[in-house]
Amino acid sequence: MFTNFSELNWIAIIVATLAYFALGALWYSKALFAKRWIADLKLDVNNPDAKKGMGMMFGGSFVLMFLQCLAIAVIAERLDIRGAGWMSGVKLGLTTSCCFCASQLGVNYLYEKKPLSLFFINAGYAVVGNVIAGIIICSWM
Repeated sequence: MFTNFSELNWIAIIVATLAYFALGALWYSKALFAKRWIADLKLDVNNPDAKKGMGMMFGGSFVLMFLQCLAIAVIAERLDIRGAGWMSGVKLGLTTSCCFCASQLGVNYLYEKKPLSLFFINAGYAVVGNVIAGIIICSWM
């Protein structure tokens, strides 16, 4: 049945969410994929309207990442792999990200005819983010 939320490690969920969020800052930075991501989306970074609503975007992203980490924690609890170590976290993160996140992005991108490079950037972020979250949640006792 459903997991008792009091059994979840809320500190691990928050830390996993913060790590996922921090990964986004690096992933979409100039050091990694910002240039290609901006080109694929055809964004005009010089347009003053491009920066409107950033607080809502960041806040909304954080909430959605929290929900992903919460779901990973619930699955880990139901599979009894919380505290089972980093490899269980890698497997859980890969499973959740490939089966749910990346596959759904792929379906959307096919219909929206978005570039394959954009799929790899965004799906890659989901995969790495879920793996990091899985490692944190499954390694934490």
